[in-house]
Amino acid sequence: MSDSIKHECGIALLRLRKPLQYYIDKYGTPTYAISKMYLLMEKQHNRGQDGAGIANIKIDVNPGSRYISRYRSVSSRAIPKIFQKIGKKYKKSLKEGGKANYKNAQWLKEQVAFSGELWLGHLRYGTHGVNSIETCHPFLRQNNWRSRNLVMAGNFNMTNVDQLFDVLVQLGQHPKEKADTVTVMEKIGHFLDEENQRIFDKYKDQYSNQEITHIIEEELDIQRILRRSCKDFDGGYAMAGLIGSGAAFVARDPSGIRPAYYYADDEIVVVASEKPAIKTAFNIDYNQIREIEPGHALIIKKNGEYGQYQFIEPLTKTPCSFERIYFSRGSDQDIYHERKKLGRLLIPQILKTLNSDLKNTVFSYIPNTAETAFLGMVEGLEDFLSNQRKDIILDGKPHVDSLEEILNFRPRVEKLVIKDAKLRTFITDDDHRDEMVAHVYDTTYEVINKKTDTLVVIDDSIVRGTTLEKSILKMLDRLEPKKIVIVSSAPQIRYPDCYGIDMSRLKDFVAFRAAIVLIKERGMEELLDEVYEACKHAVETGEAVNHVQKIYAPFTDEEISQKIAQIIRPSDIKAEVEVVYQTVPNLHKACPNHKGDWYFTGNFPTPGGNKVVNKAFMYYMEGKTVRAY
Repeated sequence: MSDSIKHECGIALLRLRKPLQYYIDKYGTPTYAISKMYLLMEKQHNRGQDGAGIANIKIDVNPGSRYISRYRSVSSRAIPKIFQKIGKKYKKSLKEGGKANYKNAQWLKEQVAFSGELWLGHLRYGTHGVNSIETCHPFLRQNNWRSRNLVMAGNFNMTNVDQLFDVLVQLGQHPKEKADTVTVMEKIGHFLDEENQRIFDKYKDQYSNQEITHIIEEELDIQRILRRSCKDFDGGYAMAGLIGSGAAFVARDPSGIRPAYYYADDEIVVVASEKPAIKTAFNIDYNQIREIEPGHALIIKKNGEYGQYQFIEPLTKTPCSFERIYFSRGSDQDIYHERKKLGRLLIPQILKTLNSDLKNTVFSYIPNTAETAFLGMVEGLEDFLSNQRKDIILDGKPHVDSLEEILNFRPRVEKLVIKDAKLRTFITDDDHRDEMVAHVYDTTYEVINKKTDTLVVIDDSIVRGTTLEKSILKMLDRLEPKKIVIVSSAPQIRYPDCYGIDMSRLKDFVAFRAAIVLIKERGMEELLDEVYEACKHAVETGEAVNHVQKIYAPFTDEEISQKIAQIIRPSDIKAEVEVVYQTVPNLHKACPNHKGDWYFTGNFPTPGGNKVVNKAFMYYMEGKTVRAY
C-alpha cells in the first residue's frame, strides 16, 4: 500500500498446560515459553510498530511472592528490547543460582520474574492518541485477591466508547479516562468483581475466607462475566484477558471482524491474530489451527482445560477483507492464493484500458506487499496469451515467422519501483516534506521505450492518492512513457473504518474527493445539504442507516475512477494517467470467506459503524478535522 495507514494490532497468548518442570526436563531449558512467545510476536511484527508489551502470570505461588510480571516498550525495536530484558533476568539467575537452580522450576518461580505458565503479548498500532508507555498493552487492573486481578490486551476499536463510559459511571465507578481499552477493561473488571462476590456469598457460611479464595479460583464463570460485560459492546474486537489466579480468555466480536486463531495439544494452548505465527512457532500443519468463532470466547480454566463458549449472539460473519488484501502476512497459504487471485481477476479491466496492446506495455508493482497480486496478474496475462495463441493456431494458418513470434511473445515484466527503506520523511514542514516524499521511491531506468510504452503498475490499494501524486507518478513520468495505468487490487475506499484501521476522515479518501468534485461539476450541490441533514437526523435519533452512500449513487465506478486519475495526476507530468480499481464482486470471488467490505460498500456490520460514517460526513460539512469515533 503506497499510502501507508495504521491498522490492526496483534495478540499472542500462551498457556503451558503442564508444570514448568516438565518443559525444563523435556526441552532442556526453562526458556521454552519465552522462545515461543518471541516467535509468536516477531512473526506478527507487521501488526504493530508503535510499541509492544508482554505479561506473565505464575500459577499457585505462595503469598508474599510476586506473581504478575509485565514489560512494555515504545522503542523502534520494542519486541527485541522486551525479550532482551527478560533474557537478562535469566542470565542473572543462572549466574547467581547455578545450573542446578536454573533448571529447578520451583526455585525459578520463587526467584525469577517471567517464569510463569501464562503469557500474553501485544503489538500496538495506535490508531489515535499519543504513543506512550501508558497507551501500550497489556493493561493491568490490580487487586489483592488473585482472582480479581485482570491483565488485558486486544486488537479492537469500539464505536460507542461514550456510551460504555456512561455505563461505568452509572455503575458507580469514576473512570480516569475514556480510552476504549481502559473502558473495556474496567467494564469486564467490574463483572469479574461481581462474579468473585457471587461465589464468596455462596460459600461464606460454609468455609473460611482462605478456603473460599481457592473455591472462587476454581469456580470462576468467565463465560458469565463476558456475557454480562460485552452485551453492549459495538465494534470489532479480539480481546485477550488473563486473570491473576491463572485462567484466561480470548473473546471475538459477534461479526468476526477481527481475527483470532488457536491451537492446542496436551502441552500448550496458543492464540494469535495470524495463523503463520502459530505454525512457525510450533511447527504444525495449517489444518491443526482453529478459528475462534464470532461471538465466542476461547476460555482456558485455571486447571488448563479449555473450550469455546458463546458469550454473545453471533451476527452475520463479516471478517475484515483488508486482512486478506494487505494487513496479514502473505505467508499464510490461503491469503497468498487470495492475493494472487485479486491480481488475476483484474486482467479484463487492464486489457480493456490497453486495447489489448501488450507489445507496448510494461508491467510492474509498487513494492513490496503488492508483489503477490502482481504475480497473479502476470499469471492472468499468461493465460490470456495462451488462449490467444490457441485461437490463432486453430482458426488460421499463420506464416512460420509470425507463428514463431506468437509462440515466443511474453508479457514485459520489470521491477520499476524501488522503495528506499532507509530514507525517512522526518521533515515536518509540509513543503519540504513533500520534496522528501518524492524521493522515498526510486526507479529502474532505460527499460522502456520512450513515448511508446504504457506502464501498468499494481498496488494493494489506493487510499488517499497522496503518494501517487507527490512521488510515484512523477517518478514514473521521468521514464517518459506514453501512458501510466495505476491498478488497485482493492476496490475504491469510500468510507471510514471504525473497527481498528486508521481511516477515519472522509476528506482523506481520494474516492470521496472525486465524488465531491463530480457533484460540484454537475451542479448537484443540493445533494450535499440533503445528505448532511439526513446524517444529522440519523445521529440524533440513532437511526442505523448509512446516508453517505447517496453521495456515490449518481456515478458509476468508472466515472469516479476517471476523476481520481485527474485528481492524482500532477500538472507537470507529460504521460496520460488512468486508474483501474478492483470490483467488489471480484473481491468477494477472491476472498469468499472475508466479506467485511464496509470501507468499499458502506455496508457496516454494526449500528455503530453507520453512526460513525454519518458523523464523519457531518464533520466534513462542518469543516471539522476531528475523528468521528
